[in-house]
Amino acid sequence: MTAHPDSPGLLEYLCTLDVPTLAALLHEQAERDPDLGERLRKRAAELAEAEGAEETEHGIEPVLDTLQRLLDAGTRADLAPLAKRAMDKIGDAFARGEESAGQLRRAVALYARACVAHPPPPEALADWILSVTFDRPGWPVLDLRAFAKSLGDNGIKRIKSFVDTIGDDDRRRAPVAARLREELAEISGDVDALVAILSAKLPSREVSLRIVRVLRDAGRHSEAIAHAAKALVRGKGPVVSAQVTEPAEPAEPAELPRPRPAPETENPPEPADLDELIEAEKYDEAWELVSRDGASLADRLRVAEFRAREHPADVLPVYRDHVTELIAYGDAGHYQHAAKQLRKLRGLYRRAGVAQEFGEYLAELVTEHKRKTRLIAELRNARIALPKDRR
Repeated sequence: MTAHPDSPGLLEYLCTLDVPTLAALLHEQAERDPDLGERLRKRAAELAEAEGAEETEHGIEPVLDTLQRLLDAGTRADLAPLAKRAMDKIGDAFARGEESAGQLRRAVALYARACVAHPPPPEALADWILSVTFDRPGWPVLDLRAFAKSLGDNGIKRIKSFVDTIGDDDRRRAPVAARLREELAEISGDVDALVAILSAKLPSREVSLRIVRVLRDAGRHSEAIAHAAKALVRGKGPVVSAQVTEPAEPAEPAELPRPRPAPETENPPEPADLDELIEAEKYDEAWELVSRDGASLADRLRVAEFRAREHPADVLPVYRDHVTELIAYGDAGHYQHAAKQLRKLRGLYRRAGVAQEFGEYLAELVTEHKRKTRLIAELRNARIALPKDRR
């Protein structure tokens, strides 16, 4: 009787075979099984395409484009080694002072995605992350959350073990270690540790809102309400002039709204939450919230989509900031996105009744970035009429 493929001893036997013998067995089976053969040929073609892109004479950009396309398509090929080689090449160019920050950010993101599909040894990945984070100044900030699945418990423990050895007196590494501790607490789901880390920061509206969200998401609603009330009470302090750079005593931020007197039995209001305002279609309140100092561009863009319906003039600065950010990445993909946003901006300028101002804005933009030939090409591809001296 033929043994079942999963019977005890089969896997152990296969592990004893060398690579050529295993390859011969797999090739023989692929000849008998058309579906298996097709899957193997597809994976071989994908790897060949990726490796071929690496050797192109047109630089590293085609490699990144190929990696992204294959990852987006859900390839099963192990692209992590190729993604790391591409990232290392860009990193070497960056260290030499070449303008490759945008490419480097993109390469790091692609490497993180490739590692999720085919994780490298967790200890090796952890050591690489620590090396980049502490020993390569100027590199993009690595988001541990993007590598958490690839690191697994062993990789996370290795990073935590190293970070715990860094004291507050290490002025160079302490700020980086503090950021990693915060991310490690978030990844592990240690709510108490994360709240303690956030509470140790200088008081601000953003920190208070994040603490409230962390507690609320953990189901600790009474604590979230208590923290919101405490933050609002702090807002009663005197308003500090923005011109004061070195106050005699630490001043609490004046960004939090001052609560009105309320009966002791009334629950204190929770700080406004952008997601809740958008879900409730309170777009005017959401716009007011993101219009305050300190709001991220991502949040401003989210609300701008709704604000633009009736107030297109209000969102012009938001989309101009987004175009500036996209161009700063310095790669073809972001240039293409910037061109799409410029088309949107052109329509918003028209709806706002100031179409002529778009031409002035575009002329200044093209003059500033006239050496970025790929950007200019993407603008033309998007059918954006360039100033006459750039045609």
